[in-house]
Amino acid sequence: MASIQTLSDADRRVLARWAAGCAERVLPLFDADAGAVREILDAVERTRRYSRGDSSAADEIGRRMVAVKAAKAATTAAGAAAARSVAQAAAVAHMGAHALGAAAYATKAVSLASEGRPGAVAEEIRWQLGQLSDRERAALRLLPPLGADSSGPLCEGLLSRGILGATIREIQVDVGSTPTPGVA
Repeated sequence: MASIQTLSDADRRVLARWAAGCAERVLPLFDADAGAVREILDAVERTRRYSRGDSSAADEIGRRMVAVKAAKAATTAAGAAAARSVAQAAAVAHMGAHALGAAAYATKAVSLASEGRPGAVAEEIRWQLGQLSDRERAALRLLPPLGADSSGPLCEGLLSRGILGATIREIQVDVGSTPTPGVA
């Protein structure tokens, strides 16, 4: 049985647009060798093609780890978080819940690059929420609350802690996801 975090192909394509936008916004923070930069830019473009229906989930699933590997070439922590945002966006073709990971890592990148700007994180999350269409909000509401399901990226793990978890929780509250009692 597929995880409830997977979503339908149609919902994943809808969310891929938003995830790519979140990742693309922090791309200027990614600094690495030319090959890694090309791979990150290609991953964003592939995510956009998938969202438009110009590539298949199978094609994108087979290439989703390219951005993960390219992230290791980042020269700063903010750049690594920006690249991980791209990697999460590229993985939306595999599992819709990765869209929230793309937004969370974009927020982390902004946080790491914005020392001395206390409002930068809130501003980034507001921007992300402002980019959501009604259809994307509806697709996000289909996902389980963070920590409520153990079969995907929204399980108790890396995305549930720190700024990543706080970002996802804030987005889920804003779009109207129903929290699971007793799950923080």
